[in-house]
Amino acid sequence: MSAAITVVGSLNMDFVVQVETLPRPGETVLGSGFATVPGGKGANQACAASKLGGNVRMVGRVGEDVLGRELRESLAAAGVDTTAVLATEGTPSGVALICVETGGQNQIVVASGANALLTPGDVAHALGGAIGGLLLLQLESPPETIERAVALGRERGMTLLLDPAPARQLSLPLLAGVSCLTPNESEAMTLLERRGGAISLAEAPEVARALRARGPRAVILKLGENGAFLDDGTGGRHFPTRKLDPVDTTAAGDTFNGALAVALAEGRSLPEAIPFANAAGALSITRRGAQSSIPTRAEVDALLGR
Repeated sequence: MSAAITVVGSLNMDFVVQVETLPRPGETVLGSGFATVPGGKGANQACAASKLGGNVRMVGRVGEDVLGRELRESLAAAGVDTTAVLATEGTPSGVALICVETGGQNQIVVASGANALLTPGDVAHALGGAIGGLLLLQLESPPETIERAVALGRERGMTLLLDPAPARQLSLPLLAGVSCLTPNESEAMTLLERRGGAISLAEAPEVARALRARGPRAVILKLGENGAFLDDGTGGRHFPTRKLDPVDTTAAGDTFNGALAVALAEGRSLPEAIPFANAAGALSITRRGAQSSIPTRAEVDALLGR
């Protein structure tokens, strides 16, 4: 039986517009399609973990509105335990405004809504007396709530996975409590207070090593089409990914993290878990939307078996 996975994070309704090219500052462009899709980094990762076979519980907040009901229902339909997703009176549910261009790249603006009211007490109550398992975190919740979640996770002997997105600076004490940090390229550069975005494969070992020196026990750099690079203190290793035609990159990183959590919960080591996470993330970019793009376990296993 796999270990339990608890996800603390955001739930947003995504308002997605397809565009030929992403707008520049001050520019108006015409869209070719529109959809509302359940999202939010926390909810996406919970949905991915559950669809891929995990035993998942979501901790978060939504508004007492139609969007909040739809967000909870979407997770429940994917098999996620939503009893710790709290309705917040007088505050709307979070939303994300997303433009997706023809090549799959996107621009995202998030209005946090009820997500901004998730408290350290909410997390403490949800975790209760739980011991062990995995705790999956991102940065769309208040900083004090993330800090409390890390502290509680450490006290309970949980494996802590932190996706440092959206990018911002993090304290060394917080990073020291993290079992595995999973930044993408821009997030890695922000954490290291460096300029630039793309990280070449030649640069990846030094960047991962510099991040691990800040406290986490392991670092996985998510490198997009170049796969992932792991530094766990035993020497760096690159994990290439399958090259599939991109349609929409929204939630690809979230799918990677959810899949990684599932593989670890099943007892795999990080080097064994990353190919599974890479495959899940690669499949997600071949479809539009956030939670709607997440593959099933059978699809990931089939891709790995090719």
